[in-house]
Amino acid sequence: MAALLVLVALLQMTAPAMVRASHVVYPELQSLEAKHVDGTLRTGYHFQPPKHWINDPNGPMYYKGLYHLFYQYNPKGSVWGNIVWAHSVSTDLIDWTALEPGIYPSKTFDAKGCWSGSATLLPSGVPAIMYTGIDPDERQVQNVAYPVNLSDPYLREWYKPDYNPIINPDSGINASAFRDPTTAWYGPDGHWRLLVGSKVNMKGLAVLYRSRDFKKWVKAHHPLHSAHTGMWECPDFFPVAVAGGSRHHRRGVDTAELHDRAVAEEVKYVLKVSLDLTRYEYYTVGQYDHATDRYVPDAKFPDNDYGLRYDYGDFYASKSFYDPAKRRRIVWGWANESDTVPDDRHKGWAGIQAIPRKLWLSPDGKQLVQWPVEEVEALRGKHVNVSDKIIKSGSSMEVSGFKSVQSDVDMAFAIKDLSKAETFDPAWRADAQALCKKLGSDVKGGVGPFGLWVLTSGDLKERTAVFFRVFKANESSHVVLMCNDPTRSSYESKIYRPTFAGFVDVDITKTKKIALRTLIDHSVVESFGARGKTCILTRVYPRKAIGDEAHLFVFNNGETDVKIANLDAWEMKTPKMNAQQ
Repeated sequence: MAALLVLVALLQMTAPAMVRASHVVYPELQSLEAKHVDGTLRTGYHFQPPKHWINDPNGPMYYKGLYHLFYQYNPKGSVWGNIVWAHSVSTDLIDWTALEPGIYPSKTFDAKGCWSGSATLLPSGVPAIMYTGIDPDERQVQNVAYPVNLSDPYLREWYKPDYNPIINPDSGINASAFRDPTTAWYGPDGHWRLLVGSKVNMKGLAVLYRSRDFKKWVKAHHPLHSAHTGMWECPDFFPVAVAGGSRHHRRGVDTAELHDRAVAEEVKYVLKVSLDLTRYEYYTVGQYDHATDRYVPDAKFPDNDYGLRYDYGDFYASKSFYDPAKRRRIVWGWANESDTVPDDRHKGWAGIQAIPRKLWLSPDGKQLVQWPVEEVEALRGKHVNVSDKIIKSGSSMEVSGFKSVQSDVDMAFAIKDLSKAETFDPAWRADAQALCKKLGSDVKGGVGPFGLWVLTSGDLKERTAVFFRVFKANESSHVVLMCNDPTRSSYESKIYRPTFAGFVDVDITKTKKIALRTLIDHSVVESFGARGKTCILTRVYPRKAIGDEAHLFVFNNGETDVKIANLDAWEMKTPKMNAQQ
């Protein structure tokens, strides 16, 4: 088996890059520490450590005035392996200080790895971390850890009780597919509950466990939910406020409030899962019955691979938490590299976390909406503005006067005439990504493609497109497609450059406008369409469009003229990013 893994690893190192799963094993590279870090494409304001590999965000929480983020980290190399829970703290989600790893292999029940998990704040105020350990028999078991010193707001040290593991895989559980426990919630019946991701054949499972004392956990007779989508990793289950209740729908809801029946009646629930087979995530919103421990998605949410996503791009293993300081729910997500393993070895680093996003249920209850946390705006520097500028068919315009390689661009397009919109085939609804690949940014349309060329070289030969295309559904309605197209993002031929896409739920027939915000940061392009209704993150690796040689353009490849109603762009300052305390 080990020889096979080495052979597969060597083949992957020399083949054109593919989207890599988080647990691809390169035994000969795991402990080759980076002697040099190449900062050319390193992000300026996205979360990442000084060097080496990172993947899933783990156990985010707010404790005694500090935001805590743990994450899967290899302290010895730029590929997956030697995984520990690295630990950073912040007062504002922007400037981060690195601490010593919080959780690392030290006991029999996690001797071969400390994998992902979540944090729960107990009623006493004590934080508990639930995580997956890999035992000597390669079984995935669930463990708990507590702070050594509760008076330390940094939570530097954690201890693991000897009664671990608190959840073992029984005879009905696949012990090699049993991981990533959720934040626990306390029910009206006095029992704690949590979920663990698993599978039976091709059925993904959110396995439900109950406990009275947070020590002894008993598996429920049925999973909270399941679907035929393959292994469910990194499940997340949490409440969201509905419009019309006593609280504003954009406010977050703490799982600790759910024992209050009045609160429980004013919320719906979100179940998000990460699909090991496709490396995408999807979510549903629905009803949760505390008495029967059943979750039923609302009928309008597809409960399969084509379900709604937080992000339609390179965004995986996400984890949310409730922020009591600002009464909001925040979601973190991991963005893997899409270059090659030799590239990562040369850079000395691999993986970033997306900008943390506030998350809430839309007023109409049809989807979740996300927006970069407001704190990121404190990094805005030099500013330029463009307003009421027509972009004619087949033309482009450079947005100059600032450095766009590390920037925040917030704009809105106005489209006066939709008469030339192409007819929409309902079959296209099933796969926005395939449609974007077919009708890319260089394929002329009726209304669109129009949008931004970011990280663009002066000769326009290297560029990443973020754009919209409008289709005519019928005589009275239209469909909007949003795409990130990196097919011309780099001269490097071995880089994986998939197009990413999602449909945008916006009534452009009525408003004749659509908004776009894009966070540009050297090797990441993170875009939010229609004020956060559709989000797409793309990793890119330009060779010419770097530093001062990176340009920003607005383009229009459609037959119909479009107008920049307003465009604000800011250079973004570099925060303090994970210097060791």
